[in-house]
This record gives sequence, C-alpha cells and structure tokens, in this order.
Amino acid sequence: MSTHTTSSAHHRNVDRRSDICIVGNGAIAKTAALGLSQAGHSVTLLVPPARPDAPEAPAGGEKPWDVRVYALNHTAHTLLSSLKVWGALDMARVAPVDAMDVRGDGEQGGHLGFDAFGAHAGSLAWIVEDSNLNQALDAALRFAQNVETVTGRACRIVSSAEDVEVELEDGKVLAAQLLVGADGRDSWVRGQCDIGIDYRSYHQRAIVANFACEQPHHNVAYQWFTCKEGIVALLPLPGNKVSLVWSAPDTLADTIMNESLGELAIRLGEYSENKLGLLKPLQPEDVKAIPLALVRPHAITAPRVALIGDAAHAVHPLAGHGMNLGFGDINGLLDTLAARDDHQGLGDERLLARYARARKEDVLLMQLATDGLERLFGANLEPVRVVRNLGLNLLDKLPLVKRRLIAHAMGR
Repeated sequence: MSTHTTSSAHHRNVDRRSDICIVGNGAIAKTAALGLSQAGHSVTLLVPPARPDAPEAPAGGEKPWDVRVYALNHTAHTLLSSLKVWGALDMARVAPVDAMDVRGDGEQGGHLGFDAFGAHAGSLAWIVEDSNLNQALDAALRFAQNVETVTGRACRIVSSAEDVEVELEDGKVLAAQLLVGADGRDSWVRGQCDIGIDYRSYHQRAIVANFACEQPHHNVAYQWFTCKEGIVALLPLPGNKVSLVWSAPDTLADTIMNESLGELAIRLGEYSENKLGLLKPLQPEDVKAIPLALVRPHAITAPRVALIGDAAHAVHPLAGHGMNLGFGDINGLLDTLAARDDHQGLGDERLLARYARARKEDVLLMQLATDGLERLFGANLEPVRVVRNLGLNLLDKLPLVKRRLIAHAMGR
C-alpha cells in the first residue's frame, strides 16, 4: 500500500526546508541538483547511506577501468558543459565516438555506417565511465552554493496544497515545494505515488567488461545484431581498449558469467577478429551482468512530484541512450520551471503537466525505437532476417534519412 498521502495541514517540525528535494544518488540526481541550484533554487539532495560492501578506491597506480560506461550525446555534453562539469572530467579517460559500424546477422548480414563527418559534427558521442562522471559531479556539488546533501532513508511522502514533506526513517522531515524522483528503475518515489507501470522483461542481461584490443579501434563503436545471441556492442575507450556491452539472452548470460573473461574474449573474436585483432581482458578482470527490462510508468508526475531518469523510463541499452534521456528530462524540467508565471509555485499542477508533455515525444520515440529494434532483431525467422538486413543496407544508402536518425540520436 502506498504511503504517499495528501494532507491539508502539517503538524510536524520540519528539519530542512528547500525549494526542491531530490531523491537519488546517481549521475542524473546529482546533475539535476546542480542544474536546479544554478537556476537559483535551494535544493536538498537525499542520498541513501553508503553500502557496507562498497568498493574502496585503490591507492596509487592507474585506476582500474570502470565496466559501467555511458555513450553521452550532445544533449548531455551541452548540459554538463553549462554546469562546468564536463571540464572537470578526467579527459584522459574519455573517448570520442567518431563513427558507428552496425552489422546485421548471418552471412549476408546488412550493414549501416555513421560517421561524425557525415553528421557535420566533431564527434557522434563520448564514452565516459560512471565513476569519472560521478567524481566530477561530486566535486561540483562540494562547491554548489545552495545544495545540501542529506544522508538517510525515506519512508513516507506527504503532500499538501502548500508543500511536500519527506519523512525519514530516523524521524527527520524534509519539506519542499517540489519533490524530484531520480532514484532509478525501481524508484521508491514512483511507488509511493501509486504510479502504475508497464513492465516487460527482455529475458536478457547486459554483460559489461573491458578489453585491450590488438588493432586500433580508430574511435569506432561496433554493434552486431546476432539474433540468437543478442546484441553485441564494443565501444571505444582511450588507447587500444574497448568496453563491451553484450545484451545476452538469460541462458547465454548464465554461460558467459560462468566462464573466464579469456573465454569471453574468444567468443567476441568471432565478431571482431578482422576489425580489432585479439582481445585481452583488462586487469584487474571485472565483469557484471545487469538484468534488462522495459519500464513504462503510466505518468511521470504526481501531486508536487516529478520523475526523471530511469524512474521515469527504462529502455533497452542497445542504443546506449538511457542516460541521455535522463539528461533530456533535466533540460525539460529546467526549461519548464524557468518559463513559469510569477504566481506559479514550483509544484504547480499545470506546470508539472507541461513538463510531462514536453518529455512525452522524446521518451516515446526512444522507447519505440529501442523496443522495436530489439523485437525485430530478436525474431529468428528467415523472412524477417532477410527484410531487416535489406533494411539496414537500404538505410545506409539513404543519406537524408540517415542524417535525421543520427541527429536525433546525437540529441540535436
């Protein structure tokens, strides 16, 4: 049962009052806190206590390469630059994507190629580690004038005509005009607001690991649609290194996770041999498997509540755009709040409806595209295989359509 309640009066002492309270501890929550504070709002960022099993940073030497990476597009780049976060990244660990090489399945597999030159851009995207992005955001937050980070676990939300209150397990109460749920795919905030979801498991897991490659990758991102074995992507990292994101069916994911990374490298060689030569696992060896699902909330707002990031939409990672959609949400929220009338409060119902409308098309397009492609390339029927490979080849020869597609993917 939901504990999100609407009250006409408040009788409790409030421990901290701010314009906006954000629940979440990832890059989207932190970026939203910075953006909203730089727009002149006082912000409370509520983060959960650190897990006792959280890995410690290694002392001295080169940091291991993070297996969680993002392909950040121009929307993300522009937003992070405006917040002075992009310049704080360790650029020695950021790789531009100058071209994409997409392959269909089978001997006569279709081919689709994109490059930055054809898209009239310096780069199509940038590959950034989760840890690199979060360190730059944490550094920026330490200097943020009107952001206070509070550590604790929320247990109840109470909204009224005046404000919204978040009650913590330790009894503290945070009050704000607007509550922003940036707490991921299994969002607690969304659950408290009784927002229903359409959930579809892909019965796949994203296998992520990093490898050194024998041949230079020339900043090309490779993607193979294999049908039976899922979707394999190798993304460029600085130097002769690549990051693997393999959306593998559950049974294959089980097999891969029980093998050594050396055996995984041999599997990858079947796809990439002529492109990248021999692949070797980066030291220390690290591999993770992340369950994949499509999550479509029935709404991204509730009274005095707005959802952003994976709390508002979780999509298949085949295009690497889940994180970029989250940055688009932040832009949408910033623009909506900036354009409000003088008499409108930050939690105004019509204002939040405007935010929901502003995000609807972008999110729906990405959900339809990623879900549609996953279904199309997951169908193991010969006529479908022939059509999709022909489609890739045809698309490759239609520069105008290709340019529109890539402009959308780049966030332009």
